[in-house]
Amino acid sequence: MLNNVQIDLLKKHVGPFLFCFTTLMFVLLMQFLILHVDKLVGKGLPLTIVIELILNNLAYMVVLAAPMAVLVSTLIAFGKFSEWNELTAIRAAGINPIKLIIPVIGAGFILFIFMGYFSNYVLPESNHKARSLFIDIRTQKPAFDLQPSTFYHDIEGYTFWIKEINSQTDSLYDIRVFQEPSDTKHRTTINAERGWLESPNDVTLTLYMLNGSSLRIIPGANQTEATIERSKFDKYRMTFDLSELSFSRSNPSQRSRTDRTMSAEAMLAVVDSLNEEKANELEKFKKNISQNVSIPFHFEPARMFELDEETVTDTLQIFESQFTVINELPNPTTKVSSLNRAMSVLDKYRPELESLETNLSWRNTRIAEFMIEVHKKLSIPFACVIFVLVGAPIGMLTKRGNLGFAAIISSILLTIYFLAVIQGEKLADRQLISPFMGMWGINIFYLLIGIILILHVSSSLRITKLFQRNEKA
Repeated sequence: MLNNVQIDLLKKHVGPFLFCFTTLMFVLLMQFLILHVDKLVGKGLPLTIVIELILNNLAYMVVLAAPMAVLVSTLIAFGKFSEWNELTAIRAAGINPIKLIIPVIGAGFILFIFMGYFSNYVLPESNHKARSLFIDIRTQKPAFDLQPSTFYHDIEGYTFWIKEINSQTDSLYDIRVFQEPSDTKHRTTINAERGWLESPNDVTLTLYMLNGSSLRIIPGANQTEATIERSKFDKYRMTFDLSELSFSRSNPSQRSRTDRTMSAEAMLAVVDSLNEEKANELEKFKKNISQNVSIPFHFEPARMFELDEETVTDTLQIFESQFTVINELPNPTTKVSSLNRAMSVLDKYRPELESLETNLSWRNTRIAEFMIEVHKKLSIPFACVIFVLVGAPIGMLTKRGNLGFAAIISSILLTIYFLAVIQGEKLADRQLISPFMGMWGINIFYLLIGIILILHVSSSLRITKLFQRNEKA
């Protein structure tokens, strides 16, 4: 059971954690909107679609913000605890400070379990829906938006040019409409002094024009000369179908998934399939080589006796080979002939070997990408535990529980952490290090630092003393 001091220390974490988590979510949301505002503005998207896109992208922000909030709240809570001399009183009472850290580590483990589940099951689905929405938005045409003295081409078969637009009365002046020829319409150019637009619904637009003229080009039959038909009008109406400009959603389940939109179980299944494909490729290549490669050797023992002993000895030294089998052949001529035949056969299978190498390299790259994401689903949530181990002793040692100081320390630690994660992912993608070390390396490093700092504040053990003892020894 927890005592009053441990419960009070846990309570000190709640306020800073919620404040920091909310602040970080707001900052990440603003960053997202700034990066993608150009993809959302000017396309006439329904507000519900924009809200849904933002909500789906909140998932990855939660995964990033939770560990960061844990670090800041731990620094503040333990910093205040030490600043108010509560830590000194605890030590004077003979209580080891590590007993204060254990409940917070337990809370960190609970948060880690929740974030691990969230990262493995909720985040992939949110990423998949957000990716599908982004694709739909990317293919969405801009909404009908006429600008003065600017050509508008987004309605198929028509081009508009308006010299002046009165935004207060929605009146249009000096109108030009160019109609492209189709199966049911001829090429037509329409000019009008003024007009206005009416839209009875979201998929229909009506353009009314006053005091104008039209020029219609009617092609002649059997490649004869075209007829130009000119007419004037007092009032002219044109109706356009805007259904192509309306937003249409696709079914996310019909889109393929990437490594960031799959659970760990699904990615491990893909990795097993890729490993099986690698084994099949290798077995197929070995079987093909063993069935088709045969190097005939023609021994001519009589030639040995055509050369005197001294010449044979010198010649054999010249043709000394690193291959034991070649050295067992009776004379230099047979050795050279056998090597040439072997090289000829190997050259024959060089394209197959290069193809095998390419296939295996591609599969190894895909396996690395999937394994990186598998480890990432646990390594970043586990930072909730790591940051408690690092933040608690640092807060005790600094004896400062204000937000500004905690923000400075957190910025340094978080910058190092996420730079290491990003660089580790890049190195693992290039297969320079394993996916495990790429994603867990910084966690292991911080874990060691946290253990050392905890031993420093909870016992008389000091790293410097250990070095001094080694020097004396």
